[in-house]
Amino acid sequence: MVGRERQDQLLELLNSTPVVDGEIVDRLADPGEAKAWQRAHGGSGSAEERRHLARTRDVLQRVVRQEEHAQSLADLLTEVALRPDLSDQGVSWELEAPAQRRIAVEAVLTWAELQETMPGRLRSCANPDCRLFLIDRSKGNAARWCSMAVCGNRMKARRHYQRTRD
Repeated sequence: MVGRERQDQLLELLNSTPVVDGEIVDRLADPGEAKAWQRAHGGSGSAEERRHLARTRDVLQRVVRQEEHAQSLADLLTEVALRPDLSDQGVSWELEAPAQRRIAVEAVLTWAELQETMPGRLRSCANPDCRLFLIDRSKGNAARWCSMAVCGNRMKARRHYQRTRD
């Protein structure tokens, strides 16, 4: 089972294109910022690795938003294998992927496991002006916003304004 750290890493990758002052900002477009993120998550920080991450992020965002089918992720998994490793504790699986694509492949595998173990819990924010995503870990599966403090309050204020205006 993929741990919370991997889930959070996937969420960080998906949320690397926020809207700031009405404009979409690509956090992977800044080589310095991207390199720091890549290295913090076990990557090399290379430009090739960054290109794979950006491509994977873009496809995953469209898949999570249901703008594309999951099959569009297939190209991202070429030359990738999971190999069994047997020990007295049981079977574990070792990822074999080209080094420059490893973080991107891990993101796809984390998305796949979330789909299986927590279906519907990874989704985009309900605020149409927001590009961020959330993983709903609540018992009731009722989270709608990436942040209650930001998007939740904005959406509630809009609804209140509409009700009082109408």
